[in-house]
Amino acid sequence: MQNNVLILDFGSQYTQLIARRVRELNIYCEIFPFNKIPEDLSSFKAVILSGSPSSVRSDAAPIPDLKNIRGHLPVLAVCYGAQYLAHSFGGEVNASNTREYGRAKLSYVSEDCPLFQNIAVGSQVWMSHSDSIIRLPEGAKHIAATHDVKYAAFQMPGELTFGIQFHPEVYHSTDGALLLENFLIRIAKLSQDWTPDSFVEMTVADLQAQIGSDRVVLGLSGGVDSTVAAVLLHKAIGKNLYCIFVNNGLLRKNEFEKVLDQYKHMGLNVKGVDATDQFYKALADKEDPEQKRKAIGKTFIEVFDQEAHAIQDVSWLAQGTIYPDVIESVSVNGPSVTIKSHHNVGGLPDFMKLKVVEPLRMLFKDEVRRVGRSLDIADSLLGRHPFPGPGLAIRILGDVTAEKVRLLQEVDDIFVEGLKTWGLYDDVWQAGVILLPVHSVGVMGDERTYEKVVALRAVSSTDGMTADWVHLPYEFLMKVSNDIINKVKGVNRVVYDISSKPPSTIEWE
Repeated sequence: MQNNVLILDFGSQYTQLIARRVRELNIYCEIFPFNKIPEDLSSFKAVILSGSPSSVRSDAAPIPDLKNIRGHLPVLAVCYGAQYLAHSFGGEVNASNTREYGRAKLSYVSEDCPLFQNIAVGSQVWMSHSDSIIRLPEGAKHIAATHDVKYAAFQMPGELTFGIQFHPEVYHSTDGALLLENFLIRIAKLSQDWTPDSFVEMTVADLQAQIGSDRVVLGLSGGVDSTVAAVLLHKAIGKNLYCIFVNNGLLRKNEFEKVLDQYKHMGLNVKGVDATDQFYKALADKEDPEQKRKAIGKTFIEVFDQEAHAIQDVSWLAQGTIYPDVIESVSVNGPSVTIKSHHNVGGLPDFMKLKVVEPLRMLFKDEVRRVGRSLDIADSLLGRHPFPGPGLAIRILGDVTAEKVRLLQEVDDIFVEGLKTWGLYDDVWQAGVILLPVHSVGVMGDERTYEKVVALRAVSSTDGMTADWVHLPYEFLMKVSNDIINKVKGVNRVVYDISSKPPSTIEWE
């Protein structure tokens, strides 16, 4: 790949968003921490410096080594990146009363600057900074301002190096995508050749070279990532791919049979393994969410390892790792604090002695779906809502029993099928039901009941990093609540979760 953009991450919450916007222009990019710049920059044609929660005036300010970048490659420095350029090369950055948070409008734009081509005075931009640039480096050209911040953008003298104080990557910057396009296409002269079809072609060739005639085993989950990874590998190595789909007894109603049937119609070599009893035994009497997750993860590894070793001469383990996982593992501040363990499979245990292949490791979730469409995978699979690796166990608060799973499967089926019937399923990123560890007094047929309570959860999101609750129609919620209480014996109350992430998580455990 010789048409890359290097994004240097200084710890901004928006860094992944910069990468998304670049990829949306069909241009390939990679994120690296500011202190882990690749030694070989020959494949990179432009560099973007991200924002940061840090101040350039702090003793702990992140300081990149740009000696092989500035003056050699076009650079776009965003927010902290712009302040770093100003502060480090002769300008001045201070805390001041002219701070900006949120929306602002450009009050001045240099007409002859290619970065602002077709971007007019009055264009809305998104600011998020406490420090301000109060003096530019010697010879730097002032190219944009807002009403409150004079040096909203500048260009370093004699270089294709630009600093902007606002965030073009967020949707609130109305011409942000155009500014990135100006930088990458008009200034850096990059080609827009990063497409799902080109990714498939390149990846299949790479997999064939990497794996050769070796055998590969892959754990399918029924989710989008593992499905697309399986089809890509099948396209590359055919019958040498062996897929294992484990039923942990915590899937949705009839999901094991349905998904297994779908996979077999796709021509994949899939073995279904029903290990329900093993998982229920491992979960016996466990109420703590972390204990449940770890028990499920450990049991999955044991079952999967046993099945993998039953296949002769397997050399590789394929995983559906995607780019946010890769970024997280090498983040500026190290892996973030553990909110929940066992986010799907987790790490590869040493005793498996297999090499790892991750064909999707450079893709974001939305890109995985686009690649899946390029591979002609059915929309019914690509459009499936994410489902947690530990399954319904973390939607049953407290201990897990077969009867609780059966009850939750029935309720979940009514909710999810109702979303599909009402045409709401595709408007929701993830939906599910939580079985609460409380009972509620009710009245049915003039008789007092004391039965279980369930909470419905439906969120909108792009990648699960943040999420908002969905405003489902009252008529729909009324119908679903009525159906659940009438059709599922043991439930007499339904509530709807209206919490966003953050501060809440999507799952309750």
